[in-house]
Amino acid sequence: MDLFSAMRIFIRVVERGSMSAAARDLGIGQPAVSERIEKLEAHLGTRLLRRNTRNMSLTQSGNVFYERSKTAVQAAEHAQIGRASCRE
Repeated sequence: MDLFSAMRIFIRVVERGSMSAAARDLGIGQPAVSERIEKLEAHLGTRLLRRNTRNMSLTQSGNVFYERSKTAVQAAEHAQIGRASCRE
């Protein structure tokens, strides 16, 4: 599993409030988003989201993982920008 990619998908799901909206933003199907979240939860050994047919909310673990993932993804994106400017 590509953990970094799964983190980015998870962040988008949380910020958009649904897997369908995240899928549209990411240009992938909703089933693929759902599968990635399930695999991420299995990898981490915890539920990140409480979901039913009408809504979705973060678990306590999901909230912690969201905050840490957001920081990690932002740091990685910042590092890439820094790396690009070093080549110039």
